[in-house]
Amino acid sequence: MQIVYERCCGLDVHKKSVVACAITPEGKEIKTFGTTTKEILALLDWVTAKGCTHVAMESTGVYWKPIYNLLEQADITAFVVNAAHIKAVPGRKTDVKDAEWIADLLRHGLLQGSYIPDRSQRELRELVRYRRSLLSERSREVQRIQKVLEGANIKLSSVATDILGASGRAMLEAIVNGIDHPETLAKMAKGRLKNKHDQLVDSLQGLLSDHQKMMLDLQLRHIDSLDQAVARLNKEIEERMRPFEREIELLDTIPGVGRQAAEEIIAEIGVDMSRFPSSTHLSSWAGMAPGNNQSAGKRKSGRTRKGNKLLRTTLTERGPRGCTHQRYLSICSISPDCLPPGSKSSRCCRRS
Repeated sequence: MQIVYERCCGLDVHKKSVVACAITPEGKEIKTFGTTTKEILALLDWVTAKGCTHVAMESTGVYWKPIYNLLEQADITAFVVNAAHIKAVPGRKTDVKDAEWIADLLRHGLLQGSYIPDRSQRELRELVRYRRSLLSERSREVQRIQKVLEGANIKLSSVATDILGASGRAMLEAIVNGIDHPETLAKMAKGRLKNKHDQLVDSLQGLLSDHQKMMLDLQLRHIDSLDQAVARLNKEIEERMRPFEREIELLDTIPGVGRQAAEEIIAEIGVDMSRFPSSTHLSSWAGMAPGNNQSAGKRKSGRTRKGNKLLRTTLTERGPRGCTHQRYLSICSISPDCLPPGSKSSRCCRRS
């Protein structure tokens, strides 16, 4: 086979060790390093001394990240490859053989690197993903509050749409502070909830024990701390999103996509669409394209691939006016040249 890269290196990355195989015109050499910063720098010096211009490694959890960061700073082309794409033929498997196989595939140009954004976007992506995790944790904590209230036979959620709205929060704080008279609690209602006074009185009559009050207090404090963390993240994300205001405005014109969803889309895929050959490639990468499985003239399961988890979640959330269809994005519209300002044209998945 044709040799594409004369000097290259394959890495078999683990939590505590990295097995490196360098292939050069002088021959093949294998060496093992640790995964501390000192050891990775030694690996970088060894790869540089060998004159390797390209390095490939499996995308093993998060263990590839510290190695990739240092290789990126040294201007060495690094490939992070899907492990399923580089499985060796059946036989004896060792770390050394894995490193040799990766290096050999890379040498002949048979590896395709995964999409790894630049450092600034990776940092933005971490912030956005962490915000989504905190928001999910907040939702779970609200559900725990609802579970405690149901256990105390308090049916506040049957009357109030949001138990942590202005009225619901005031009532819960009062309950934690020892106020349990339904009439007193019902008078804390605000806005249109005042019209449901009698229903509130009935729903707030329950049997709340001391341990349930303590749990409610802890859960409310937890939600407050989560709100503070999310607010801090929102501020940082807003600062980092300033260069992309134009793209956010374009995405915001799509029905069902608000600013937060637009921020998540940009954080996951960026604004440079040149890395994707077409919008269909991007849809497949995001896990939104149906599979193609046909054999003997019969179509089998066409389930979608796993794809990018956060992006997939963002694109499949419930749409406006109760629509549960996927938000079909011709995502190349992130480019200002693809979608005119103020355009409302977007397609539901059933009409695509």
